[in-house]
Amino acid sequence: MKKRLAFIIGLGCLLVFGITSWSMYALSQEELLWGYRPLLFYLSLWGAVISFLYPNFSKLPNKRNLLLLSTLSGVLLGVGFPDIIPVPFLMLVGFIPLLLVEESISQQQPKRSAWESAKYAYHAFVVWNIVATYWVGNASLGAGGFAIWVNALLMSIPFVLFHLTKKTAARIGLFSLAAYWLTFEYLHLNWDLTWPWLTLGNSFAEYPALVQWYEYTGVFGGSLWIWLMNIWIYQMYQYYKEHQKMPVLSLIRNVFFLLVPMAISLYMYANYEEKGEAAEVVVVQPNYEPHYVKFSVSERNQVEHFLELAREQVDDNTDFLVFPESSFGTTNGYVRINNIEQNPSIRSLRAFAEEYPNLKIVTGINAYYIFEDNEVHSKAVRERELRNGDIMYYESINGAIQISADTDTIPVYRKSKLVPGPEKFPFPRLLFFMKPVVDKLGGTTAGVASQEDRSTFVSNSGNIAPAICYESVFGEFFSGYLKKRVETRAELAFIMTNDGWWDETAGHRQHLLFGALRAIETRRSIARAANTGISCFINQRGDVLQATNYDEAAVIKASLKKNQEITFYVLMGDSIARICMFLSIIFLLNIFVKRRMPEKK
Repeated sequence: MKKRLAFIIGLGCLLVFGITSWSMYALSQEELLWGYRPLLFYLSLWGAVISFLYPNFSKLPNKRNLLLLSTLSGVLLGVGFPDIIPVPFLMLVGFIPLLLVEESISQQQPKRSAWESAKYAYHAFVVWNIVATYWVGNASLGAGGFAIWVNALLMSIPFVLFHLTKKTAARIGLFSLAAYWLTFEYLHLNWDLTWPWLTLGNSFAEYPALVQWYEYTGVFGGSLWIWLMNIWIYQMYQYYKEHQKMPVLSLIRNVFFLLVPMAISLYMYANYEEKGEAAEVVVVQPNYEPHYVKFSVSERNQVEHFLELAREQVDDNTDFLVFPESSFGTTNGYVRINNIEQNPSIRSLRAFAEEYPNLKIVTGINAYYIFEDNEVHSKAVRERELRNGDIMYYESINGAIQISADTDTIPVYRKSKLVPGPEKFPFPRLLFFMKPVVDKLGGTTAGVASQEDRSTFVSNSGNIAPAICYESVFGEFFSGYLKKRVETRAELAFIMTNDGWWDETAGHRQHLLFGALRAIETRRSIARAANTGISCFINQRGDVLQATNYDEAAVIKASLKKNQEITFYVLMGDSIARICMFLSIIFLLNIFVKRRMPEKK
């Protein structure tokens, strides 16, 4: 690629970027959504950056081919992820072009190879992140861009560590990459900037029949499987390139490890029988567009709409009625937990529940809790000066409640896996100096209140895991609802979410499919209530049933089995990732020691 051609391509990308930006601005002025335009926005922006940087991107003579190979890796990994086209098997070879880039760099420029490898890896991972998660830009272009470029940077770290490990211990080099990557995925689940959306094991969520073994390994079993296949196919290609013949034993091994897990899974899928007694569950999808509609409709009208839909399916045999995340407490002020029974919406729901004595209503709410005098404050405490000069201390809650006619008590669950940025200010102690700036912009560093341990809604109809939105992405966290004594152990799971922020793009479909993986890992039936698409039921095999359409009001009903048994994964959690983290520490210590050993003369 010559400099002039790169410049022309860069101008073309800038033109697309400009047209897309104008189109998005025009749509926002008319209160219309962007759909797939953020994909063009991010891709054209990154294409322009790479094109203009191309002359100085690298001094390697074959940098064009290396850039094309790294781009190919990004495209394969992005397209292989749900749900652009249903080809998750691309993930099994998606890293191979990038491994070829790293090998070529190591041979051509050994002294600067780590830096060179990092640049090409970063480019590949930016492309992957854009293709798979562009839809975040529909909620916030800035947040979407931050997630894409920072996540790609974090993904590059395991690749650089692998490159350094290969230099000091060539035999374990490739396998150290798998360990480093799974360590990265695990750590990415458990820190303030958590964004585990692109965990490799998630990529097979479209085909639950092929990953029934997640009941034992969780999604990290899938991540390990994907890496081993990439490594072995890459080694087989290298052998063929060197010897001009196919390594028969390697070919047999690769076919074996490709087909056997899927064959076992298909057998498990065909022979699995759902466990437990049945509970009748009704799910309401109200269909309030969250950008412009949800907060402009009075809550009284919303409650009437919810209950009107519910009456289409609820009867005397209904055990549970499920509403989405943040269904109430949105337009007339948050629901105050201290006197929750006095809230008009809650009283309307209570009156409806009393018409059906067996009914339990589980719903998401926006709420707040006021701390009493001398009460210990949570980490999410906020303060507000009242008219009389007193200071009110309170916390904001994205929560869920259960209302039933047979008890006056309304249990409250606080969402605990919070979205970095909107719900949780990352690293508040480290970034304490940002508090005045955030406050001035009308935000808060307090974030949303959470609870340390999972709690369930217990009743004579069954024990419910009330997972809210983002919480359904975290396998080990989700299994915490089941790590209870039998009396309170979750028998069913309700996922309450509002995915309309992303418009009708891959985002809400990916989020749905991740719920299917939670069903397999825990063998729990799931009722999924979304504000607008996709509400559904998911059985214990991970099959999605009665899926509603996007942008429609709907109500669905099903009989779900209440399972009390716990799976091997629930017992062991993400043990595969923890083993990889232990191995990564050993590999890093090996690098440290060998780099300080005197060279033999």
